[in-house]
Amino acid sequence: MNVNVVCPHCLKVNRIPKKESYAKANCGSCKNSLLESKPVSVDAGKLGIFLANSDIPVVVDFWAPWCGPCLQMAPAFEEAALNMPLQAQFVKVNTEEQQHLGGQYGIQSIPTLIVFKNGKEVERLSGALSAGRLQSWVRQYL
Repeated sequence: MNVNVVCPHCLKVNRIPKKESYAKANCGSCKNSLLESKPVSVDAGKLGIFLANSDIPVVVDFWAPWCGPCLQMAPAFEEAALNMPLQAQFVKVNTEEQQHLGGQYGIQSIPTLIVFKNGKEVERLSGALSAGRLQSWVRQYL
């Protein structure tokens, strides 16, 4: 079975075999590694590409640069992303720069995390999580 994964570097869609883990996986277009799974900062257009084309869950962190808990959770969000390459795609929305996205998704407090599966919201949490709790939460949707 294959899954569609959006390259975080060039935003092209890649069809890859679904596996438990990967030794190597490169984008067919830009040749960058799909295993470099640092969170990607997105605007409405990029978020739309991930939501429309990802067969793996897309985890969105709605945050702001002035938010203490958001900044405190940022390393845990990055650690979880790096620990789950090609299992889930982690993206960040800066609600200061992308206020319309905060409004579109009804974000009332930050940080708010939303898991999308097949382009649809499946769950959201508000508040900072550790990397371990974040990974456990996301694994429910793999």
